[in-house]
Amino acid sequence: MNLLEVTGLKKFFPIRKGFLRRVVGQVRAVDGVSFHIRQGETLALVGESGCGKTTVSRCVLRAYAPSEGEIKFRVDGKVVDLAPLPKRALKPYRRHMQMVFQDPFSSLNPRMRAFTIVEEPLVIHKIGSKPERRERVAELFRLVGLEPAHLDRYPHEFSGGQRQRIGLARALALNPSFIIADEPLSALDVSIQAQVINLRLDLQQQLKLTYLFVAHDLRLVRHISSRVAVMYLGKIVEMGPTASIFEEPQHPYTQALLSAVPVTDPDERKIRIELDPARVNRDAPLREIAAGHLAAV
Repeated sequence: MNLLEVTGLKKFFPIRKGFLRRVVGQVRAVDGVSFHIRQGETLALVGESGCGKTTVSRCVLRAYAPSEGEIKFRVDGKVVDLAPLPKRALKPYRRHMQMVFQDPFSSLNPRMRAFTIVEEPLVIHKIGSKPERRERVAELFRLVGLEPAHLDRYPHEFSGGQRQRIGLARALALNPSFIIADEPLSALDVSIQAQVINLRLDLQQQLKLTYLFVAHDLRLVRHISSRVAVMYLGKIVEMGPTASIFEEPQHPYTQALLSAVPVTDPDERKIRIELDPARVNRDAPLREIAAGHLAAV
């Protein structure tokens, strides 16, 4: 059963110039993206910086209003298209889909205590009394591996990994079914990354979560995702099961991207593939190469 279905998603940003800031063109940040995510799975959205990954994730959450397309989300057995809804109508659905941001240093308000940061979603949605919210936040701290005794500390008193856990606790406060993680480990040390990855996998099983994992670290993606979608210049150029994508990449961009992944064996020779833009047909539609494996070739 699909929890999320995105069809023909487009997001264009205007280019303005001159004193009067007239529109002289547009940036096609996301240009006709379609994908689905089944309940309980992890879809990894990968690609180089500037390819449109973060814009897709923010359109899905309706932080950005899409220029075109459908964003169908399943809530309590009903499928709702979030794309055309006005901001006021989105609030009941926002509690079911949350985001963990890339930078744990800037995504937490330095003037707020950890308790207030994690409690804020509960206050906004008017859930529980003050003592009940205090108990809920303490429970969330324990869930993500933090000490409830540290609830009244400020963000600067925590390490980077602990701040990422606070961000995760905040995202889990409303019992969402869907979480978008936007490069959530890029600001952390490798040793801390492993701890946070294992925590996410445990929580996914325990809470029956569905993830959209936005990343550029392909070694990490191979470990945690069930399917992979590869983006290039605002479009998905290849999508399929993780093993199929890594073992038999079909699109020239995917082949070049995977050839850049470092190898652990210093004696192993790996051929680096350089992408020839002339080989890429941006108008090619996705077609099925193998069972569940699609490529724009």
